[in-house]
Amino acid sequence: MSGRVDSSVAAFLLQEMGFDVVGLTMNLFSLPKELCQSEQLRSCCGERAVEDAHRVAIRLGIPHFLVSLRREFEASVIADFVREYDRGRTPNPCIRCNERVKFRILLGRARRLGADFIATGHHARVVKDCRSRCYLLKKGKDREKDQSYFLYRLGQAQLARILFPIGGHTKSEVRDIARRRGLPVAAKPESQEICFAPLGDYSKFLAQRTSGPFRTGPIKNREGRTLGEHKGIGHYTIGQRRGLGISAPRPLYVVGIDAAENAIIVGEERDLYQKGLLASEVHWVSGKTLDEPVVVRAKIRYKHQEARALVVPISSHRARVEFDRPQRAITPGQSIVFYHRDVVLGGGIISRALG
Repeated sequence: MSGRVDSSVAAFLLQEMGFDVVGLTMNLFSLPKELCQSEQLRSCCGERAVEDAHRVAIRLGIPHFLVSLRREFEASVIADFVREYDRGRTPNPCIRCNERVKFRILLGRARRLGADFIATGHHARVVKDCRSRCYLLKKGKDREKDQSYFLYRLGQAQLARILFPIGGHTKSEVRDIARRRGLPVAAKPESQEICFAPLGDYSKFLAQRTSGPFRTGPIKNREGRTLGEHKGIGHYTIGQRRGLGISAPRPLYVVGIDAAENAIIVGEERDLYQKGLLASEVHWVSGKTLDEPVVVRAKIRYKHQEARALVVPISSHRARVEFDRPQRAITPGQSIVFYHRDVVLGGGIISRALG
């Protein structure tokens, strides 16, 4: 229970289905008290979130526990986040948190408490396919709020123990249920920030933990000519236009980050489009290894429109992805997720773009 409307309604719906429900709130990271008490900060962190989750639990009449996973979160998510930026990559910590903390460590804790399932407020669905006897991870009903992209690293053993009670509801339906039930978080704003980087200020957070991505260095064009000086590669991502501080006849964008040379590579809009990519840490929800190429719909970032692509296996955990049409701003460190209609097939971490 994050203290927001989705997980609160999920708990209520489980009660309605006859489940014996216990609320768990993860303590992952501490922010300054004034930030966590702020109504404006859209982050699921700290004291305010715990208080709201507890108020909902009281309203529903269920036990509520705070589970400290700060050490695990630091080791599994934050350390990975910092390492990736040191390598000039742009990671997605929410995917790592779901994979390593929420649906591995927290699931284990819940099982030790005697729970048969762990449920969350994700907009996604789990369905068991009778023919294959395989659990399918599917998109949520509300396609604007669908969060299946963040869950692609889940496997069969986890999906067998996971419930997504609001996956068959739209966001407006979820809020209506919360209002009708009198839940105190019915109108609470959505969480839109990474919990350990308030207001999206990743650079400030990173600068407190590592100096590598914040050493100044050259901004170069694709031919290797120096055009200016950057403020540190941690301030930039592929596709970025603002903040370059250089003038040119045509708009320039970040088209590459060379961590080894501490250089930012810039080019024109057309240089952002690539025909394919290499993916590592490839994971298939079914648990089966891909033996031959398969056609999928692929997303290279959460808000990316799905694109038709061919996934060609290189090894059990590496693949080459070839798009029908070049895609804009393929970013190393981000996840590419593969779909067949509304079913999540799997995905991987983008290693590099292929021209």
